[in-house]
Amino acid sequence: MKTLKTQVAIIGAGPSGLLLGQLLHNAGIDTVILERQTPDYVLSRIRAGVLEQGMVQLLRQAGVGQRMDAEGLPHDGFELVLNGRRVHIDLKGLTGGQNVMVYGQTEVTRDLMAAREASGARTLYQVDSAQPHDLKTDHPFVTFEHAGDTWRLDCNYIAGCDGFHGVARQSIPAENLKVFERVYPFGWLGILADTPPVHEELVYARHERGFALCSMRSRTRTRYYLQVPAEEQVSDWPDERFWTELKNRLPADLAETLVTGPSIEKSIAPLRSFVVEPMQYGRMFLVGDAAHIVPPTGAKGLNLAASDVSTLFNILLKVYRDGRVDLLERYSDICLRRVWKAERFSWWMTSMLHRFDDDAFNQRISEAELEYFVDSEAGRKTIAENYVGLPYEAIE
Repeated sequence: MKTLKTQVAIIGAGPSGLLLGQLLHNAGIDTVILERQTPDYVLSRIRAGVLEQGMVQLLRQAGVGQRMDAEGLPHDGFELVLNGRRVHIDLKGLTGGQNVMVYGQTEVTRDLMAAREASGARTLYQVDSAQPHDLKTDHPFVTFEHAGDTWRLDCNYIAGCDGFHGVARQSIPAENLKVFERVYPFGWLGILADTPPVHEELVYARHERGFALCSMRSRTRTRYYLQVPAEEQVSDWPDERFWTELKNRLPADLAETLVTGPSIEKSIAPLRSFVVEPMQYGRMFLVGDAAHIVPPTGAKGLNLAASDVSTLFNILLKVYRDGRVDLLERYSDICLRRVWKAERFSWWMTSMLHRFDDDAFNQRISEAELEYFVDSEAGRKTIAENYVGLPYEAIE
């Protein structure tokens, strides 16, 4: 068995693992990242594109914000469409100057990969059978297979950034975890198309036929979503049917200006809420999707991973620089306070904007609640504050 040694072992080379690795590397803390897939596979994932201010600032802190600042699209607001009625949520005006950045997760990952490669820090791709060991001791390690050899990676701490299906959470004994979950009875059918956006800001539409979202990746590439039953298949939705249904769910003035075109990617994502407590076990810390999933309605998934990264980075910084090992046991509690607030907002947005066919009473209640919120400045401010992202908790 071959051996390696590092200070922090990171399992997963998605955006959260790469961002944590970059921040730690810049602070002089050694890391090795282990990734099951190839770099091309990691980059092929079509995911989130709305970044909270906290994540934007964290990317700049990591030294990878140059292309985001040059090519990303700052958004000062978004639109809610409630059965044809258009309501503008003025993020900047309602939050004292805050906004969000539209910049695709693929591009974030690309920037982080380039920075990692330029730094010379080690990332191993196509790693098989990764397994954390001795997590409750002072000397944890990870075993894995790579390039035909068996390896042992000794470390001080392990960051599990390997997603919902990854090995990190599965390495924690089930009796040590409490799981909270809600599965929604529908999914999002999404397409990516090289067409100009139908509107300069994101549009969230509640309609009797179901929810729709008009999003974008750039001024020439769009991402649109439709609420569909959970049992639907992508093959049921040729492009023409998708565009027709999207127009049906949008106000006439927007539908008339919608530019359609061939889809370059099409998929159906199930909607679920998932949280596991605690987010740490001994010297291993769960980060991002390894610990929590949110419905995409509130644009919180990638942003929650970034806030986990910020918390873990700042704790480890104080551990290595100041010997503050007492902070390690606070990681989970700090993260979960923000996680549950984001879960609440994502649940609220999902409940307010989607059609639930089996519950007419709740449909009327959600309509009344949404109208109450958008007709009240305090209500719009609450929406805006959550959308731009709640502040990160200081590590002291």
